[in-house]
Amino acid sequence: MGNFSDHIVNQRFSQVFQELEKRNIIKGKSDIAKKLGTYNHVINSILKGQRNITVDQLNKLFDHFSINANYLFGISLQMFLPNAEITGGIPARDKEERQFGRSGNIVLAPLRALAGDAINQESNNNDNLPRFSIPGLDGNLIAVEISGDSMLPTITNGDLVICEKLRRGAPIRDNHVYVVVTDVVVAKRVQQIKSGTPSGKLRLISDNDVVYKPYEVDLEEVKQILEVKCRLTSYAIS
Repeated sequence: MGNFSDHIVNQRFSQVFQELEKRNIIKGKSDIAKKLGTYNHVINSILKGQRNITVDQLNKLFDHFSINANYLFGISLQMFLPNAEITGGIPARDKEERQFGRSGNIVLAPLRALAGDAINQESNNNDNLPRFSIPGLDGNLIAVEISGDSMLPTITNGDLVICEKLRRGAPIRDNHVYVVVTDVVVAKRVQQIKSGTPSGKLRLISDNDVVYKPYEVDLEEVKQILEVKCRLTSYAIS
């Protein structure tokens, strides 16, 4: 029997699997098997180099996870499609694009979302807060400055995340990034946990999971959730 792990597509699939797990986009082999319309033992065989991934499985991989086909075939080093709406990524814009003025639709919130550390939420009159706009970003939005390294590499220390308030009862998308306000304010990847308490819980996950471990909060403790739409950064945007 040939060693299927020598095939570039199978090698790259193994790397994609590891990255999806690292970003908490999938929860193991059985999870990705369901998305690809196959079985746990099939995924296990592909990862062990005992069989090839099929064309149908590849197409589903591209569709579900916005994987760059050229990456799988060894043509590109970019795993995900540019600017794709993937769970692990957040669209990035340059801080220099900000246009300050009282007519701006983005309010710079008087708080710092410390990735991994605690800080109290401050309350101020929004009319007195700095405002700015970004071309192409419409609606009533909130900017929150991130301090810390727990969301690396997705969010860098000093980035501003542009958020939209989530209406109470609105659906939460598992594994997407939100700013969660309890007694503290943090930016984390969120998973819903239905059991455990009458109202349920949220698991808050750092992308820098080697250093920062996931933890849970009761939904009753959550005062507000802001969905992160994009980030503004001073660093080079790839």
